[in-house]
Amino acid sequence: MCSNFFESSDMTETGPRRKLAAILVADTVGFSKMMGENEDRTLRNLKACRTLTDDAITANHGRIFGSAGDSVIAEFGSPVDAIVAATEFQRDLRDRNEGVPEADQMLFRVGLNLGDVIIEGDNLYGDGVNIAARLEAAAEPGGISLSGKFHDEVSRKLDMNFVDTGEQVMKNISNPVSTYKIDVSVLSNMKNPSSSLVILPKGADADPTSLEETEDAPPTIAVLPFLNQSNDPDQDYFVDGITEDIIANLSLWRTFPVISRNSSFIYKDQTINIKDVAAELGANYIVQGSVRKGGQKIRITAQLVDAKNDHLLWSERWDKGLEDIFDVQDEVSTAVAAQVNPTLQGYESDRIERTRPNNLNAWAIYLKALHIFNVRNPTDHKDLELEKARDLCEQAVELDSTMSNAHSLLSLIAMYELNQFTRSDSEETLNEILQHATRAFELDSKNPMAANFIATYYFFAGKFEEAKQYSERAIKLNPSYPDALYRFGQSLVHSGKYAESIDSYHKAIELNPLDPNNMSFRNGLFFANLGLGNYEAAFNYNEQCRLQYPNQGLYKGFRASLMGYLEKGDEARTALNEYLEVRPNLKKREDYKKIFVPNSSLADIIIEGLVRAGWKPEA
Repeated sequence: MCSNFFESSDMTETGPRRKLAAILVADTVGFSKMMGENEDRTLRNLKACRTLTDDAITANHGRIFGSAGDSVIAEFGSPVDAIVAATEFQRDLRDRNEGVPEADQMLFRVGLNLGDVIIEGDNLYGDGVNIAARLEAAAEPGGISLSGKFHDEVSRKLDMNFVDTGEQVMKNISNPVSTYKIDVSVLSNMKNPSSSLVILPKGADADPTSLEETEDAPPTIAVLPFLNQSNDPDQDYFVDGITEDIIANLSLWRTFPVISRNSSFIYKDQTINIKDVAAELGANYIVQGSVRKGGQKIRITAQLVDAKNDHLLWSERWDKGLEDIFDVQDEVSTAVAAQVNPTLQGYESDRIERTRPNNLNAWAIYLKALHIFNVRNPTDHKDLELEKARDLCEQAVELDSTMSNAHSLLSLIAMYELNQFTRSDSEETLNEILQHATRAFELDSKNPMAANFIATYYFFAGKFEEAKQYSERAIKLNPSYPDALYRFGQSLVHSGKYAESIDSYHKAIELNPLDPNNMSFRNGLFFANLGLGNYEAAFNYNEQCRLQYPNQGLYKGFRASLMGYLEKGDEARTALNEYLEVRPNLKKREDYKKIFVPNSSLADIIIEGLVRAGWKPEA
């Protein structure tokens, strides 16, 4: 390796930008000799090995900023991520060497340092990088060497075997550097090539209860979007689908809440800080991972991070055939659940077993439909992407009529079509919601979406007791299902049980805190406070909804009604006129009841507010 690269830190500008970073440097042992013997073979083997190193770096949130062919230099925001990446690819390289002829084997040395670096464009320079390079040169073939600073940071968080190698004098480094190495025997003794290194917090094996939340509230889990390692953006739908399935699996456990995908997917394709994300989501634990799909083979990595204490609890990798994908998803969720709550009972695991699709092609089409539905632009008036999602979902059902989730998604799409008035026959659309939801429930009685959309049908039909029963059933199946909590609250509030509904709305918001479309939950709180006569609170909640959706007539109507109760005088009349401009056919009390939820106890309350604002309905 050319050492000049690491020492080219001359800066012409004053006040260079600096930051603290974990630096990984890896280099091939004996590369020049191998090139002299057989260039083609060496380059072919190097390419295979670099796939392993680079995949591990990227999967563990590293950024490669330097490469000289036989070497790689990467930065990480976390030293824990850096050491996990290093141990993972050293293990993978060892496994590869065991399966190829000696002439095709390659060994890498790795150096790890935590230090100050200088930023220049996309590159990093300075002693932080130079020390990592010197550590790499001093490492054993197939080994990992690290600085004292790096060791001090990770040794408090990871239970690994570190060997003190003393202080080392390094070229062009003014002071001796304390050094450590990872016991190479740890890597050599790892025999399971399908499973990644399992790293536990210090003392976890001695105290199995150490991972449990000590506070009264159960710990909350957030699953961030898994990374697509397939080098094919068209596979995003597949990776997102796997992430959503893992979220769905975890959500079925009763012992801890799980943040909704609509909030956790806010962080897709973003550089994140675990502690910041956890604080924004209200999560104690973060699940991350990656997916690499090639033909009928798939590699999935997953890790669980204790966000509060900033340490890695668990990490694992699966190399499987595509037909085994559902087993892997179950294993991920079960392993995470066991780490968060080691006292889970066996019946919980039995309870969450789900019906699996019979046709993988149909499942793939369903995932594409789900992806389109989730990433479409809901502000598009025609919502053409919704039609695409419907078409794909119908194709999936045609291929596999027994796929419960596909029928559930068709119910969801029909609900959006009902709310957006994009179908000419509302009654037909409402019946379609029930048709698909009932079929989904018949196919899988443990499907919470199916139960919730049966509840949705009854709600829009004005049958609130039935809606309450089915939404309650959905919550029992999936306690972390914000839409079911919302529907449960709606069935209560529209039947006049205003105070009883509030807790459900708050729980729904807690589980889906960042979704910009969760205003419907706040709209529920508006209804509850309106029914209770808390007009100021109701006004504040409605304003949040109105400001996000300024063109929606219903929020304008609610605003006018509240201003009537708050005796705003001219302001109330102005608000009423704005509402009547978008509802010119609103002449009688019955006209309002026709466009509101059938049989709702709130209809007369809202109408009375409109009258107080100045509306004079015809007899």
